[in-house]
Amino acid sequence: MLSHTVSGQEVRSLREARGKSVRQLAEEAGISADYLYKIERGAKNPSATATGRLAQALGVQPKKLLARPAAAEPSQ
Repeated sequence: MLSHTVSGQEVRSLREARGKSVRQLAEEAGISADYLYKIERGAKNPSATATGRLAQALGVQPKKLLARPAAAEPSQ
């Protein structure tokens, strides 16, 4: 089974760019505002289902919400 990590910063950035409050986006995505707040802070990682709902509410593909892997440090 593949796992994913959602970028809370990306969720927050997209939410703010669309002029939505935490409560508005949470309601549209069918999750609690508290849970969304924790996602945005990086304290929680949503399920694939919740990620899909957030993406739909934000009008983006789910992959847009995924965190990008950190670049590996070059070997010396």
